Amino acid sequence: MKDTAPTANVVNTPPPAQQVKPATPPATEPEQAPAKPNYNFQNIQFEFNSSVLKTESYPILDKASSAMKADPSVKFSINGYASSEGTAAYNMQLSIDRANSVKAYLLNSGVSNGQMNVKGYGETHPIANNDTEEGRILNRRVEIKKLN
Repeated sequence: MKDTAPTANVVNTPPPAQQVKPATPPATEPEQAPAKPNYNFQNIQFEFNSSVLKTESYPILDKASSAMKADPSVKFSINGYASSEGTAAYNMQLSIDRANSVKAYLLNSGVSNGQMNVKGYGETHPIANNDTEEGRILNRRVEIKKLN
């Protein structure tokens, strides 16, 4: 009899599978919400003793018109102001006339009448000193403010 060592039952098993880590996506910056529009428009200027818009105000009004038409549910106050020359009553009417000039411009550009409310403040809310011509020029203005 042949002397043989017993053979062990050897089962060939494949090595354990290596776990493959999923590729990490490249780092991205978090999505930012779109910036909320700034509906407050200023620096809409007028000549002395006039409700006629200065031509340099047109680009501001065009920008305001685009923003206002983008969301017809937003309401705005068109606030007129005057410098301190003249009587308080005259300046109050002049500030209303200026606000109405801006409203007319915006209506002609397609903004809904229902989105706009006109207010006149006369000389009561100066943003600059009325003792200088530079200050008075800044006070002859209309500002558009978002209401809701």
